[in-house]
Amino acid sequence: MPRLSDSMTEGTIVRWLKADGDEVSRGEELVEVETDKATVGYEAEDAGTLSIRQPEGAVVAVGAVIAVIGAGTPVAAADAPAAAADAPVAVSAAPVAVSAAPGAVSAAPPAAASAPPAVAGAPGAAGRVKASPLARRLARDLGVELSALSGSGPHGRVVKSDVMAAAANGGAAAEPSPSHEEVQELTRTQSLIARRMAESRGTVPEFALEVEVDMGGVLEMRRELTALAEPGPSLNDIIVKACALALRRHPRANGSFSGERFVLHPRVNVAVAVAVEGSLLTPVIRDADARSLGEIARDSRGLIQRARAGELTPAELDGATFTISNLGMFGIDRFEGIINAPQAAILCVGAVRDRPVARDGEVVIRPIASMTLAADHRILYGADAAAFLVDVQGFLEHPLRMVA
Repeated sequence: MPRLSDSMTEGTIVRWLKADGDEVSRGEELVEVETDKATVGYEAEDAGTLSIRQPEGAVVAVGAVIAVIGAGTPVAAADAPAAAADAPVAVSAAPVAVSAAPGAVSAAPPAAASAPPAVAGAPGAAGRVKASPLARRLARDLGVELSALSGSGPHGRVVKSDVMAAAANGGAAAEPSPSHEEVQELTRTQSLIARRMAESRGTVPEFALEVEVDMGGVLEMRRELTALAEPGPSLNDIIVKACALALRRHPRANGSFSGERFVLHPRVNVAVAVAVEGSLLTPVIRDADARSLGEIARDSRGLIQRARAGELTPAELDGATFTISNLGMFGIDRFEGIINAPQAAILCVGAVRDRPVARDGEVVIRPIASMTLAADHRILYGADAAAFLVDVQGFLEHPLRMVA
C-alpha cells in the first residue's frame, strides 16, 4: 500500500481492475485505492503474474503488501497472511487519478473474510462503469447492477441517487420508508473531515475578525477582463489573488503552529473549498501570489471541474497554506469557518449585496461583501490578523494594485 498523500496512514481497496492470476504488463492499471483525500488508481511497474493478497473493501496500512507480481501460482486472498513471506516481487506502483469522490466505508477490518463481496456482473477494467465509490458500495449492498444504470453525475458518472432510485424501482432493496430513521455510515472522507474539524475546534484557540468590502472596483475590473479574454476571472479568483498578495506581506498568516514553533512557508498555496456530493474538497492553487489573474482563473476552473467529476489527485489536495471558503453563491451574507489545522487562518466570504453606505456625507448604494477571518491565536495575534485582513480589503477595494 503506497503512501499517496502526506497525511495518509492507511488505504481502502475499492476495486481490483485485474483478477488474481492475470498476467499484467508494466504500466497497466491494477487497482483503485481510497486514501484520506481521494480515490486513486495505480499502475504496475513490473510485468508478471498478479497474486492478490488483500480483497476489495480491505483497509490496509501504508507499506503492507496488497499484492505481488511475479512468476508462479497465484495465492488466494484468504491465504494472504501465510503466503506473504513467499512473495517473489512486491508490487511497485505509481498513482493515477481516478476519483476524488467519497469512497467505501472504512470501518471494515483488513481481514479478507470480512470484506464485502464484489458487485456481480460489474464490467472489467477495459469497460468499467464510471461510478463513485459510495455508489459502488450501495450497489453491492442493494443488489443493483451498475452496468444497467445511466449516471446523472458529471460525465455520466453513477452517483448515490442513481443507485437509490434503481433500488426503489424494482431492485433487491427498497428505499427506506420515511417513517423510519435512515442510518448512513460515514465514508472515509467524511470521517476524516469530522475528525479534523473536531480536533481543530477542540485544540485551536481561534478568534474571528470581520470587515465589509466595497466590491465595486472588483466587479468593474472583472467585466473589463472578461471582455478581453476567456476565461475571465471569477470574483473568487480575484479574492484568491488578493489573499495571496496579502499573505506574502504577512508571513505568519501564511504559516502554521507546530508544537512550540512557528513554521513560515516559503510558498503561498491557497486552497479553495469546493462542495461535492456528500463531501467537501479543498483543491490548491499553488504559488498564487506569483500567478496572473488569468492563470489563477484557468487553474481554478480546472481544479473545480475535476473535483466535481471526482478526478482530483492527492497532490492537488496537498500543501495548502491558507484556505478560502465562499458561500456567497448560496446567498449567505456572513459566516465563520473552522480553521483547517495546521493552517493559521481561513477567510470566509459572503454574498455581494447592494447596501446603503455613507460616502462624503451622503448615503449611496454600493455592492458590499462581508469577509470574516478565523485565525489561530497561537500564531496570529489580534493586530497581526487585523493588518492582514485590512490588506486583503485594500487590494479588493483598489484592484489595480493587484496588477500593478
